[in-house]
Amino acid sequence: MFKKLLVANRGTIAIRIIRACRELGIPTVAVYSTADKDALHVRMADESVCIGPPAAENSYLNIPSILSAATTFGADAVHPGYGFLSENGDFAEACQRSGLTFVGPRARHIRLMGDKPRARRIMTRAGVPVLPGSEGKGVTELRDALADGKRLRFPVLIKAAAGGGGKGMRVVRDANELSKMFPIAQGESEAAFGSRTMYLEKYLERARHVEFQIVADSHRDVIHLGERDCSIQRRHQKVIEESPCPVLNERLRQKMGKAAVRAAEVVGYSNVGTVEFLLAPNHEFYFIEMNTRIQVEHGVTEMVTGIDLVKESIRLATGEPLRIKQKQVKFDGAAMEFRIYAEDPDRHLPSPGLVTHHHAAGGLGVRVETALYDGYRVPVHYDPLVAKLIVHGATRKEALARARAALREYQIDGIKTNIPLHLKILHDPDFIRGEFATDFLNRYEKSAPAPEAAALKAS
Repeated sequence: MFKKLLVANRGTIAIRIIRACRELGIPTVAVYSTADKDALHVRMADESVCIGPPAAENSYLNIPSILSAATTFGADAVHPGYGFLSENGDFAEACQRSGLTFVGPRARHIRLMGDKPRARRIMTRAGVPVLPGSEGKGVTELRDALADGKRLRFPVLIKAAAGGGGKGMRVVRDANELSKMFPIAQGESEAAFGSRTMYLEKYLERARHVEFQIVADSHRDVIHLGERDCSIQRRHQKVIEESPCPVLNERLRQKMGKAAVRAAEVVGYSNVGTVEFLLAPNHEFYFIEMNTRIQVEHGVTEMVTGIDLVKESIRLATGEPLRIKQKQVKFDGAAMEFRIYAEDPDRHLPSPGLVTHHHAAGGLGVRVETALYDGYRVPVHYDPLVAKLIVHGATRKEALARARAALREYQIDGIKTNIPLHLKILHDPDFIRGEFATDFLNRYEKSAPAPEAAALKAS
């Protein structure tokens, strides 16, 4: 096991990694920007070091500063969490050159799956279903995008070839809309990923976003830990995730799980990762992308399997073999995660500021991961995710009831959050029945009933 691990992240995931390291007996080093000097992850780590000013490019994305901190403090491993440098092949390679173990896949796998057009070609050759899309290495010119749109038949989805997370992504329904949106999406891609290469993909109406958690060791053994339904999204950003998916039967689950394992096997992947699919209303499914890191929603899978994915990522990085076979994976009940953002959900604006009071929900089957505390000031510089509420129940119905109670109990004063939006969704009849797709939240926000009215209608 590692003698000391540097956590190259902040917020809830940094705290989650520190807790896992405590259980494994590994001392931790936290890095922080000047804006995060009072952050909870800084207080929880065994040691901490400031690596730069608030702007992420000068701190949490500053590879030389992070590597210098790791070597200065005697760390022999680096865990990137999610976001920031977690899917940066150059960072993984730089860690290796510096004699540090990068807790994640190899640099070549990060680059391979990060190149979305190339990943699509590999999956096609491996027999994993892929949506019709741009061929070759993607498109950089509008005329080529228009030709692809005509060939694929609108509607189509514009995507950044080098990234994810919804950045540079637009749904367009005709050539005029494509002409307007392509340069905008291209600009977002360049700002976020330093690349103007895009690709187009056939847009599936009423599709669900279903991802499979995979775990792989360096000895070419791969298993999956079931699925998460991530269809409740806003602007292509996930808001609520759950497991199991309400519409998957066992036959389809096995078929999709085998495709996810095959996707990891064909590239020789190791460590934890996620294979993402679109599930059409007719139950045909298609590969979207592979995320080569721990996911924000990993806790959902942990609740239904009892497997600690963060500790597994650390163990696998040491070269340990998988300790469980596919047939030994057991699923228990239903779990849901609610991403709590410091934002005004009605105005779609961030809500940074001073937290005057924080009371986390509790009780049986309730788990809260947060970096908040009384007197903490949420900075303006980073993603507004401030907490994750995860609930588990014997059935989906029980998980829904537990989520409603927990969200009502959760108190965060001083800033606005999207907790009221979560409560509205939890009273929506379609959501209660499990009848939704990736466009659910867009439609719902336009004509959302009050929670009480929705509850009466649902009953």
